[in-house]
This record gives sequence, structure tokens and C-alpha cells, in this order.
Amino acid sequence: MPVNSNIVGIDNPDTLVAALRDAQYLADQSLATAAYLALALGKPLLLEGAPGVGKTEAAKALASVLSRRLIRLQCYEGIDAAAAMYEWNYPRQMLAIRQAGSEYINIYQDDFLIARPMLEALQSPKDSVLLLDEIDRSDHEFEAYLLEFLSDFQISIPERGSVRASVPPLVVLTSNRTRELHEALRRRCVYHWISYPDPLLEAQIVMMRASSVVANTAHAVVQAVGKLRNEPLAKPPGVAETVEWAEAATLLNAQGASWPTAFKQAIGVVLKDQDDLMYVADKMDQLIQGTVA
Repeated sequence: MPVNSNIVGIDNPDTLVAALRDAQYLADQSLATAAYLALALGKPLLLEGAPGVGKTEAAKALASVLSRRLIRLQCYEGIDAAAAMYEWNYPRQMLAIRQAGSEYINIYQDDFLIARPMLEALQSPKDSVLLLDEIDRSDHEFEAYLLEFLSDFQISIPERGSVRASVPPLVVLTSNRTRELHEALRRRCVYHWISYPDPLLEAQIVMMRASSVVANTAHAVVQAVGKLRNEPLAKPPGVAETVEWAEAATLLNAQGASWPTAFKQAIGVVLKDQDDLMYVADKMDQLIQGTVA
């Protein structure tokens, strides 16, 4: 299979690691390799993992690295082709028919076609990155729509024929694995599972994303969050919550709160479920014990 020549400057996974770092995203070697292969082979990239591990941010960073526009389609139960691919502008079609009178008019031309995210990506494959976010929230019928798109990078429009990309666009799919995706969809993609980052990497992410947070605080927050993730919480904190907790605790400490107090007072930025907050209320001292001075 030929290597996609439309990725100037990204000639190996190490180059992509460095480029993503410049885009404020710290990727490990395995993620960078999967993303590089998707780029080089012109295949979709499927990223799975728990909520908050950085799947969506990875797509945003890839768009930044490639200097492309990010086209994001947030999936949901019941999403259909009209929302994801295209639809006809029926009011304009009807108006055109009335204005034409007895004259013939083709109402299935570009003037009446409304491009949705997937068709947009096909029309500008060199200038965009298509993010199909949380594909597991959609249903099996929508997955069936995707098969033609992901294998041939084309959409069949009954009134017009097929619209096909001139070059393979970069398509990133994310899944929280709330349900199992169809095997036919998986076969079309380069796959990668994103785990929570190891403590050292997560601390580096905190310091990169929150410049006001010093190293000791970053490591302390990461240690505390690691303990929270081992608890049976309804919504375990993601990496974004780790960054926010570090920022919030640093702000409260600068205003005079002690570190233990600052961590406790800022708990609402890391846990965002009432049952989880009640569960850890009596465990906070244990959770932050040894993580703060």
C-alpha cells in the first residue's frame, strides 16, 4: 500500500511525537505510531479508552500539527445521514420550483445541497480532519452508514451519485466503549487504546497545560487523582480534571488556604457527581495523606 504523501514533515512516529508536543499534547510512542500509520496509510484512526484520557484532544492536536480545520461530529443515539452526511434544502428547492414555473429546473444541484460534517470532509480532504466523536453513542444503523465512507471515502447520494474524496482524508473516531462496535467498522481502522497516562507523564501534562502549577503540586495532584481512580466512582476523573484540580488548588493556596484545605475546597473541579462527592467526603484526608506538605 502506498504511503500518503500529503503529510509533509511527518515522516516517522518520533517526528509526530515531537510535533504533538509542540501542539501541547504529550503522546506516548504507541499512540504516535498508531496515528502515524493512519496518516501514512490513509486509514481512519479509531481511539478507544475511558472518558477523559485524551481521545478528543488527540484529534484536535493532530489537526493543529497538520494545520487543518477540525470538523467535529458529536455522535448521539438516533443520529442519521441528514445530520452527519448531507441533506437537501427543501425550502429552497420548493421556492426554485415555484419561480421556474413551467420551465425545467434541476433541484438536485450543489446550490440545494447542504453538506454536513462527513461530506464536508470529502470535499476538502487536504484541509480538514474529521472527528467522529463518541461513535459508541450512535446506533448500529449509523455504523452501517459509515462502512462505505470509511472503506472508500465516499458517500452515495441517490439523486447525484457518489461523492468521493480526491485523497484519503484524516478521520479520527473515538469511543468510550459504552457498547461494542461492529467488527466491520473496526477492520477499516488503525486501532489504539488510550489508557490513563502513567503518573510521570500525567504530571508533565499538568505542568504543560497549567503553567502556574509547580512540579511538587503537579505530582501531588496526580498521586491523589490516582487514588480517586481506584475508588468505585460513577465518574472517575480524567486528565482534564487533574489539570483543573491542580490549577484550582494552586489558586486557593495563593489566596491563603493551606494545601490540604485547598485540595478539599477544590474537590468540585475533579469530581462532578453528587454520589461520588458524598462517597469520598469521609475519605478525603486519607486520599490526600502524603501527597501534600
